[in-house]
Amino acid sequence: MTYEPVYTRTPRNAFVPSPVFVGIVAVFAVSGVMTWTNFGNIKIDVFLFIISGWLISLCLHEYAHAVLGYFSGDVTVAERGYLRLNPLKYTHPLLSIVLPVVVVILGGIGLPGGAVWVDHRYIQSKVKDSLISAAGPLTNVVLAIVVAFPFLTGLAPEVVVGGGRVTLTDDSHGPFWAALAALAFLQVTASVLNFLPIPGLDGGGIIQPWLSPAYQRAWNLIAPWGFLVLFLLLWQTQVGTWFFTGVDWLAGLIGVDWELYAAGLQLMRFWQ
Repeated sequence: MTYEPVYTRTPRNAFVPSPVFVGIVAVFAVSGVMTWTNFGNIKIDVFLFIISGWLISLCLHEYAHAVLGYFSGDVTVAERGYLRLNPLKYTHPLLSIVLPVVVVILGGIGLPGGAVWVDHRYIQSKVKDSLISAAGPLTNVVLAIVVAFPFLTGLAPEVVVGGGRVTLTDDSHGPFWAALAALAFLQVTASVLNFLPIPGLDGGGIIQPWLSPAYQRAWNLIAPWGFLVLFLLLWQTQVGTWFFTGVDWLAGLIGVDWELYAAGLQLMRFWQ
């Protein structure tokens, strides 16, 4: 039996950002000003700044998958609301939003979430199929460079380590720079993790279209366990040490000092 694609009409507001996303951006902007000015409880300011910034990056990551899927042939992503940057529209909000946020809060790592659902039956090219999966982590790479721009260009103060303390050459806005460094670090970890060729992750999705049908079926059977494999690799094996060493090196390449982002993640945990 042949499959006949059903084409749908793109809603008029398909590309209009949702009120939910606009609200997250507003929280990010306000908490950024509060962090910069040391308003109120600085730890709560930093918490709101990092978490809302991370939520924005998660939305943009999923949006990148959806928008490339749309222009590659699957116009149904518009009907499902994926192009409005609304995290509540994702097929798995728990995996796409809640779990990555919880992991950031508890472990300080940019865990990849569950992607939006793209109907690959509409995609008539292996290259486009791979690019749809690659769009998310590539977005994290771009965001890492954008967030790290002040550190790369010297706009941010330099880190000074001495006497067991981490200080800055200009410490008047120390919490803000620490929080910004933490956001850059999260983007680096998300980029690396999402490119890992593990079933169920974006890296696995990049290579899957090029596998034979038999291997693709086996790949799909393993995919639901991809997160478990990732956890085991990072926290139970030597791979975790190699991973964080590599992330520290990559963060250093974009001017983000590990002492500074560690201080930002520590400030975020206002309950400690």
